[in-house]
Amino acid sequence: MKHLTALNKYFWKYKWMFLMGIIFIILSNYFRILSPQVTKYVLNTVEYSLKNENKVNANITANYDPLVKKIFIQNLETSSLNNKIFVCGIILLVLALVSGFFMFLMRQTIIVMSRHIEYEQKNEIYHHYQTLDTNFYKTHSTGDMMSRISEDVSRVRMYSGPALMYIINLAATIGFSVFYMLKENTELTMYVLSPLPVLAFGIYYVNTIINKKSDRIQSLLSDLTTNAQESYSGIRVIKSFVQEKAMIGFFDKNSEDYRKNAISLAKTEAIYFPSISLLIGLSTLITILIGGMYVINGQISIGVIGEFVMYILLLSFPVSAIGWTASMIQRAATSQRRINEFLHTQPTIQNSKTAEQIMVKGNIDFNSVDFTYPHTGIHGIKNFSLKIKKGQKIAIVGKTGSGKSTIAQLLLRMYDPQHGDILYDGISIKKIDLQSLRAQVSYVPQDVFLFSDTIENNISFAAQHEGEKIKEAASSAVIQNEIEQLPQKYKTIIGERGVTLSGGQKQRISIARALMKEHEIVIFDDCLSAVDAKTEREIINNLHNYLQHKTAVIITHRIFSLFNFDNIILLKDGAIAEQGTHTELLSKNGFYAEMYAHQQKQEKKQQEGV
Repeated sequence: MKHLTALNKYFWKYKWMFLMGIIFIILSNYFRILSPQVTKYVLNTVEYSLKNENKVNANITANYDPLVKKIFIQNLETSSLNNKIFVCGIILLVLALVSGFFMFLMRQTIIVMSRHIEYEQKNEIYHHYQTLDTNFYKTHSTGDMMSRISEDVSRVRMYSGPALMYIINLAATIGFSVFYMLKENTELTMYVLSPLPVLAFGIYYVNTIINKKSDRIQSLLSDLTTNAQESYSGIRVIKSFVQEKAMIGFFDKNSEDYRKNAISLAKTEAIYFPSISLLIGLSTLITILIGGMYVINGQISIGVIGEFVMYILLLSFPVSAIGWTASMIQRAATSQRRINEFLHTQPTIQNSKTAEQIMVKGNIDFNSVDFTYPHTGIHGIKNFSLKIKKGQKIAIVGKTGSGKSTIAQLLLRMYDPQHGDILYDGISIKKIDLQSLRAQVSYVPQDVFLFSDTIENNISFAAQHEGEKIKEAASSAVIQNEIEQLPQKYKTIIGERGVTLSGGQKQRISIARALMKEHEIVIFDDCLSAVDAKTEREIINNLHNYLQHKTAVIITHRIFSLFNFDNIILLKDGAIAEQGTHTELLSKNGFYAEMYAHQQKQEKKQQEGV
């Protein structure tokens, strides 16, 4: 239950709606609880009429609610038996309507409040997800995160809405019923309520089991969601390797574990709820048995038995809902604990208290930077030092795993180095506001991501321009002609993650997106790996104009001999192996020259093959 205290801030925000809901619950139960008293009056009236008693027994008007006594009974004392029964029937109908009206208002406040809380909580989780750093997303599955923002929030809503409503309703129903039962006959009330302690113990014991099983089920559901999400995202890989049967078997195993645990919980609840009904039925039997003996002995009237039976019937649903409500609360507590785990996770990359929004000019300094990936322990960058002046064009070259992309991640402060520092215009990257820094850097990632939206919206994602600006960026990325050939051109929906496009088309749209931003620093992370040599040369030629007076860091595993770089950094195992201009590095006849010679041979073979 302690985990659910995280919701108190929402209850405080919607306190007036919550308070009105409580008032409506009390009013609904108050008018509903009057019906047994009116029924008792009718039964007592009939009883005394059958005994041919001309005067109503003095006790017939005793132990009634003031509203029933003053408004209903006193006005009916001189009426005939038929009139009394007819009027009481009308009164019972009116009481049901009034009670139902307040029940409607009760749901319109409590349930609506829970929907507001659900909305607020989902927004809070989504906002927190966006503040978490790259390392978090590398160590947590998308399916698990989706499960927490959907399934877990829905279970929590069941607590903030129906569960709370039923708890308050139960308290009001029991409060009114027990009060009038004790007022009528204390001894009979004790007999009738005697099964309740057994019921309370059973609820406590079974809910402990339900809590453990709910926790296990929620964890299995998260695994199942993750399994399904990964299968849907990687369906092309699954089909290409003909692994449908294997993936179905894997999903079937996870699904079977979930089914077994869900059935186990259902069996527990299947035994639990009928047991509650049995105890309620036992209370009704006690009422009739002992109440009948009291009637024979002249201690109570027949109307009291009818009244007590109705009280038991009124209590039947709230009491039977105790288990259901307790189960909802236990599941909500489990889900809220899972939500809190993420909400209490603080990003390792965040603004310092002295962080400032500054205009970045383009000077970058790496001072003895050393970085190891926290989730794998891989030493990405080793004692890396480099000075980049405003307007320079820098190429970072190396084989896969040499640490090239790590440089881009550090420049955007997706990670912080364990040793050393990175300076922008002489200011430590840790002293610059994160949003301000990233908003001033155009970045094309190695892992291209496109949204399931139009090509136009994907290109203008970071800079909301329209028309000619978008076409200009597409032309610079050498993708405009292919877009124009599509049926809907720039309005074409490209599907989830750009599934309808080729790898080269996705990369070029990603480049066009970066070209839409007019900033001083541009980072291209191996963004031409999926395009052919001819298109590559066109894009590089177009970049000459765009990159004038901008600081550019181009990360690649290929050597762009046509691009006049101010400095080329050759990385090997996270450290600088060689650096210099293209001509200088070739003259050294080292690893760079070897890479270039190998690349030339490959291109020659491709041309001969054509």
